[in-house]
Amino acid sequence: MSIRPILLIVAVLLSVSTALRAQEGGDIQAQILYAFQTEDNNSLRDLIQNLAAQVKNDGNNIAMRYHLAHAQYRFGLLSRVRKGGDAAVAFGDCVDELRPALDATVKSAEVLLLQSICYSELADIKSLEGVMLRSKASDRLKEAVKLAPRNPRVVLMSTLPQLARGKPGSAERQHAFAQLQLAAQLFEASSATSIDSPGWGHAEAYMALSHELQLRGDHLGARNWIEKALISAPEYKAAQRQLASLAKP
Repeated sequence: MSIRPILLIVAVLLSVSTALRAQEGGDIQAQILYAFQTEDNNSLRDLIQNLAAQVKNDGNNIAMRYHLAHAQYRFGLLSRVRKGGDAAVAFGDCVDELRPALDATVKSAEVLLLQSICYSELADIKSLEGVMLRSKASDRLKEAVKLAPRNPRVVLMSTLPQLARGKPGSAERQHAFAQLQLAAQLFEASSATSIDSPGWGHAEAYMALSHELQLRGDHLGARNWIEKALISAPEYKAAQRQLASLAKP
C-alpha cells in the first residue's frame, strides 16, 4: 500500500475519533443540564462521582475537568436553593478543578468564565472571604471578556450582575438590558456544542430576558422569550414556573 492511502486512512480515523469525543462531550453536557433543569440533585451527584473517577484516571483531560467543574457548579446552585450545606463545597470544588486547566500556556475563555462564576457564588456564601473571592472572580471574568468578547456565555454572565445591581431606569440598567439582548441574539446564532465549545446558557439567557421584559411591562415579549427557553429546554422547571407566573393576572 502506498503512503497516500495510509495517510488518508489515518486522517479518517482521526476525524472519527474527534467526532466521537465531541459526541461524548455533548452527551455529558446534556446529562448535566438535564439533571440541573429537572432539579435532580441525585443524578448530578452520580455524574460528579463518575466524572471525578474519569479525571482521576486521566488528569490531563481538560475537557473532562471542565465537565466535572460544570456539574459541581450546577450541583452547588441546586444545593443553595435548597439551603443545603453542600453548596460551598461544590463551588469550591469547581474552582479547584479548573486550576490545572488555567496553568496551560493558552488560556480558555470558557474555563476562565466558569471559574469566575464559581468564585462569585462562593463569595456569596463565604462572607468573610467575600472581598478576596470577588476580586478573583472579577479578574477571571475580565480575562474571559478580553479573550472572547462575543462569546454568548461570557456576555450573559458578565451582564447578569450589572442587571441585578442597576436601578430601574438607570443608565447602567439600560446598558445591561442591551447586553442581555445581545447575549440572547448570540445564543440564537451560536453553533451546536462540541468538545471545545460548551453549549450551555441558551435557556438561562432567554429566561433572564423574559424576566426583564416582564418587569418593563412587555408581557407579550416576556412570554415569547420564556417559550423560547422551553423550546431550548422543555423540562426546565424554573422556566415552567416562570411561564406559569406570566399566566397569572
